[in-house]
Amino acid sequence: MKKRLLFRSILFVLLTVSLFSCEKDSTTDSNTKPSASVYVAGYELNGPGYVAKIWKNGVSTNLTDGTKNAAASSVFVSGSDVYVAGYESNGTKDVAKVWKNGVSTIILSDGAENTYASSVFVSGSDVYAAGIEITGTSGTGYTAIVKVWKNGVSANLTDGTLPADAFSVFVSGTDVYAAGYEFNGTKNVAKVWKNGVATNLTDGTKNAAAFSVFVSGSDVYVAGSESNGTENIAKIWKNGASTNLTDGANTASARSVFVSGSDVYVAGFAFNGNRYVAKIWKNGVSTNLTDGTKNAYAFSVFVSGSDVHVAGIERSGIDYAAKIWKNGVATNLTDGTNEAAAVSVFVK
Repeated sequence: MKKRLLFRSILFVLLTVSLFSCEKDSTTDSNTKPSASVYVAGYELNGPGYVAKIWKNGVSTNLTDGTKNAAASSVFVSGSDVYVAGYESNGTKDVAKVWKNGVSTIILSDGAENTYASSVFVSGSDVYAAGIEITGTSGTGYTAIVKVWKNGVSANLTDGTLPADAFSVFVSGTDVYAAGYEFNGTKNVAKVWKNGVATNLTDGTKNAAAFSVFVSGSDVYVAGSESNGTENIAKIWKNGASTNLTDGANTASARSVFVSGSDVYVAGFAFNGNRYVAKIWKNGVSTNLTDGTKNAYAFSVFVSGSDVHVAGIERSGIDYAAKIWKNGVATNLTDGTNEAAAVSVFVK
């Protein structure tokens, strides 16, 4: 479903996938560390349909065969196992699922309604995913229920009375957090759910959304955006208290947050008056990843040691190419011949 893909990857930002905890690298001896591998989840148009993909160190593997639309939205590595969340069409409906080591392992819905998994997180032997189930279509009784699945069993975070969405899940100890938004009848309210209980991050007077949640110790960080009435402001919340990353002169959005030690990294993008620029903020100070001559968006950040990895897209000709930046240096994952996106990065 092309419109759905574009909605989640690009167009939804004008309204206003997950990052995860880092495991320490094992060592082969006291002096030698194995090289970290970089995993990226996303999708690419291939003929008639979108293909869900994962890249490991720049080498791509298709998770689907391209005969039906699909997309990968989130990647998490636990031990030697690689988990990817996303969806694949069954020909009639889009079905949320989790792939483990390239195999469609956990089917999150029965295919009766459209469902989408936006984020995956593994804690011990438990696999969590967050996303939505959609019933109907807009204008004809459309509803969207926010869900968190644990090992394939779903729990509803909203009742479907009003549209809502979840874009990120994070597990800390026995606590399960999700970030997203819910419509209040007039505006979208940025929310974080902890163990199913919602906390509003915004007051509902202006449109807002939360795209990423990260827990460090007792602190809960959320990245997202809120409208100032005319433009969207990139924001981060720490324990519910917000900080603006942009001044609201031009629209912007914070899409991913990662905490490493005392440093807080946020990936996102901002309009420069002519084009969207992919950006990263470290402790509130921004750095441009692109020069602003072509539209570009950063969707995901992961910090490993001293290396900062960012996944996103940049316009290449008439389509978008999937890209990854390491310490600000870009590598193309696709050549721009077909529309593609890199939406989640994990390093292990």
